[in-house]
Amino acid sequence: WGMRAAGIWKDEREANILDGAAHFYSTYETKDGKFVSLAAIEDKFYALMLEKLGLAGENWPKQMDKAHWPRLRARVAEVIKTKTRAEWDAILEGTDVCYAPVLSFEEASKHPHNVARGSFVEVEGVVQPGPAPKFSRTPGKVRRPPARAGEHTDEVLVDWGIPKAEIEDLKRAGAIGWKAPASAAE
Repeated sequence: WGMRAAGIWKDEREANILDGAAHFYSTYETKDGKFVSLAAIEDKFYALMLEKLGLAGENWPKQMDKAHWPRLRARVAEVIKTKTRAEWDAILEGTDVCYAPVLSFEEASKHPHNVARGSFVEVEGVVQPGPAPKFSRTPGKVRRPPARAGEHTDEVLVDWGIPKAEIEDLKRAGAIGWKAPASAAE
């Protein structure tokens, strides 16, 4: 809200520094169809980003000159697209570029950083994010796996004062209820 009040935030998508308009703060598709993210706002991180991307020798305008962002974003996208995500990981992870691979659900739970932090837990065979933040004296814990879709519909509707007969009518009409998709990708 502060940036908006200061007149430096527009109410349109990809028109601002933190929503994908800036070439140095966005996500990009790699050669293998995966994605990476860059967030090199500060000068020293930005300079390192240009160096690691092989762009340091090019004559770039000032980083915060918004008039050039679309062209620069296209150039960064072109460079990122030349390598796979694994290749960019090898070049950028562990540096001060402010870089991260965009991970799938499966990858996120197995990423070395998340494993080291214990960021994910398995409860009754379901992998899910663990409690955060982590407190040393009062650690949180997950008490049960996530609810199945529709598992608590009846009790919630009853709690809201809807009579059981009306709930059954809604089910018969197809207004409530859940059917599993044909595949997990849907």
